[in-house]
Amino acid sequence: MSFDLWLVFVAVSLLPAISPGPGVMLAISNTLRFGRNATLASASGNAAGLVIIGYAVAFGFGALMATSAFAFTVLKFIGAAYLIYLGLKVWRDKSSFEVTSGALATRKSPWKLFLEAFLVSVTNPKAILVITALFPQFMRAQGIDLVETSILSFTYAALCYANHAMIAFAGNHLRRFLTSARRIRWVRRVTGGLFVGFGSALATASR
Repeated sequence: MSFDLWLVFVAVSLLPAISPGPGVMLAISNTLRFGRNATLASASGNAAGLVIIGYAVAFGFGALMATSAFAFTVLKFIGAAYLIYLGLKVWRDKSSFEVTSGALATRKSPWKLFLEAFLVSVTNPKAILVITALFPQFMRAQGIDLVETSILSFTYAALCYANHAMIAFAGNHLRRFLTSARRIRWVRRVTGGLFVGFGSALATASR
């Protein structure tokens, strides 16, 4: 892949990389609940999931998802159920988004944060279909090129990681607004509701 073509890929990938979705909502939630380092851990999990999707698309999984209604439906409902679970968990956790000093202590290990974001990433049909539509436009027609696949996969994952990292650093400023129990309650309900909304939309979405 030439450097010029790679720059085109970066430019085309920016919008889907920063567009709101389950991964972005999880990054915002983790930033407000646990702080910067927790979000960076979950951002790594999200990026790892995207890299795996990139390789899977190169080896034909994306084509299967695009043509098999059953495979798409199974993954869609798995992802939807997990997002709804996360939303209900945030909604019910009354300690979420507290601004006391103890709230910033990571109540989940970095590994759990990584795994949670990884599962959100690999079970998100939207991410799979975006990569399926995007990557082939920049891949050679003569079979699988692992170097090329690696460049595309790690570049897209890095863009998404950078977006989540920006959220992590901006989140510390957002926390300053959470100075009352009433604001915390509304942020918790809105965040939980958005997760449930994403899950419900995903469950009813078609290709």
